[in-house]
Amino acid sequence: MPQATLFDATEHEAIAFDTIGFEIGWDHAHHRLVPPVAHLHAGSPVRQGWQAGRALFGTRTLRVTRHVRKWLQLRLNAWVRGRAFEGLAVTPHFLAQIDVAECPVTREPLAHATGTPSDASVDRVNNDAGYAVGNLAVMSVRANAAKADHAWHDALAVVREIEAHGRTELDGLDAAAWSRLAVLMSFVTPLAHAQVACLPLLVLPPNRLRLLNPAQALQTLLTLQFTRPGAARRVAELAGVVPPAARDAFQVFMHTLLARRLAAGPAAEGPALRRAMEDAWLHPLVNRRWQRLALQLSEAECERLVQYAGRRGLAAEGWRWLPRDAATEGWALESRGYACHESPGAEGSSKRAPARPSLARRASPAIGAAQGVSCSLS
Repeated sequence: MPQATLFDATEHEAIAFDTIGFEIGWDHAHHRLVPPVAHLHAGSPVRQGWQAGRALFGTRTLRVTRHVRKWLQLRLNAWVRGRAFEGLAVTPHFLAQIDVAECPVTREPLAHATGTPSDASVDRVNNDAGYAVGNLAVMSVRANAAKADHAWHDALAVVREIEAHGRTELDGLDAAAWSRLAVLMSFVTPLAHAQVACLPLLVLPPNRLRLLNPAQALQTLLTLQFTRPGAARRVAELAGVVPPAARDAFQVFMHTLLARRLAAGPAAEGPALRRAMEDAWLHPLVNRRWQRLALQLSEAECERLVQYAGRRGLAAEGWRWLPRDAATEGWALESRGYACHESPGAEGSSKRAPARPSLARRASPAIGAAQGVSCSLS
């Protein structure tokens, strides 16, 4: 009986996995697109789905956009690599929502389908999680290739290596870009409060990225106060709910950040203002005064301040607060981003996704914005 049960479970996983490949081929046909040639071999579930879809849809197909093409490409890549893909929420519409004109890592303008390193690509920010809402960001192919399977602390190690050896860049990125990449990846990596409180906000979170560390959520919230009108009123209200022991540090930090905003000039707006607020964190005084404030606050106090700002409309439009389990839904953290099924790959060979140790989930919520200026929580 145990053997039969095991066989049935394995067979069920294989069938489920073939269904995914079939659906990918089906959706190619529904948009009148041909799957890559590697998936047109006999017996490929992608080919089977594509052929079935062509027979049904004929010329009655849906409009193709670059976001549709990227959606199909992501699903196919995830399937081949045995990675989890959250198919209900990660849609062409979602990919349009997270689209940006400039790479957050290299700051270069993004191109599309030119075959150059400046082309836009969509990548998982936390490599130990799947393709899911809150863990995806648009960046250049150059940044994506350099990121590879690094973790956030690996990126910091590259920065130290570049600086120690007097190099101008490594793997196509300079030290400034590697620093921004490290901060970007830290947003979706649960870290100790004392550790994350010492990180400068060198890059503002892209739209729909989920912030898992309350200190960084507060850091982002305070920085964004100076990107829209009415900052004085909002900052004064926030100051009134900061714990008394940290109130002086709060006022000093906000005045320091305001000085950097004023230095950017009244004409700064949109992407230029966003970059100016990121560059404010290059100043040692901003970082020292932020660390003094953040380390006087506990993680719970940071959470409460961000929650208060959300309730009172003091945060950017669309910010939402989600419990950790809801924020990381579909991330497949228990398997470090791998799907729990067989992966035949492009040529039909089968392999089991490797078993990985689980990531610990903390009870603290995640923060972000459903839409709007910078970060998001779905």
